Amino acid sequence: MLQQILAEFNHSDTQLVAVSKTKSPEQILKIYNQGQRIFGENKVQELVTKYEHMPKDIDWHFIGHLQRNKVKYIASFVKLIHGVDSMNLLKEINKQAQKEKRVIDCLLQFHIAEEQSKFGLDLEEARTLLKSEEFKKFAHINIIGVMGMATFTKEHQQIKNEFQYLNHIFKTLRNEFFEEKSDFKEISMGMSGDYKIAIEEGSTMVRIGSLIFGKKV
Repeated sequence: MLQQILAEFNHSDTQLVAVSKTKSPEQILKIYNQGQRIFGENKVQELVTKYEHMPKDIDWHFIGHLQRNKVKYIASFVKLIHGVDSMNLLKEINKQAQKEKRVIDCLLQFHIAEEQSKFGLDLEEARTLLKSEEFKKFAHINIIGVMGMATFTKEHQQIKNEFQYLNHIFKTLRNEFFEEKSDFKEISMGMSGDYKIAIEEGSTMVRIGSLIFGKKV
């Protein structure tokens, strides 16, 4: 299954984020040695430890809910932050990126699922954020797309509808705010159980863990 998944994305325009949370450096290196370079983590301390001990050509993505007081620990090296869901978090990322003299790529996270436990903006909240004078002053953040997680369900059509809605949000924001910005192009949606539906609905980036590393025992 591993080689099949990796081969599938070698010939695809969709980027594969190998979700390596809870996996050992040895397990990650096994995937790295087969050519995978993008890995996703959802715990800051675990990500920092892995970054310090692993090859420096890995692109580390933070894919979990990021607390503001933890941003400073990853600001020097994180490649992409998937789950930006508030102005306060953007403000902190900008502040810490400025200290590191770099610009950090980010995705705006949207709540597209039925579960209330999932985080994310709605379209009107995103519009308010992007129109604000405060946002326009951020020089160390680069918004390159959107991210969302579908409802955990076996209902194929519901998942499909939620992914279609995220694609709609992406196109709306691109037309209203990012029309002249060529790197606003990412739609991060789809995980091990629904990534094929996500790709059909326009995903440019999927987050796959169990199909690559195996399910937790």
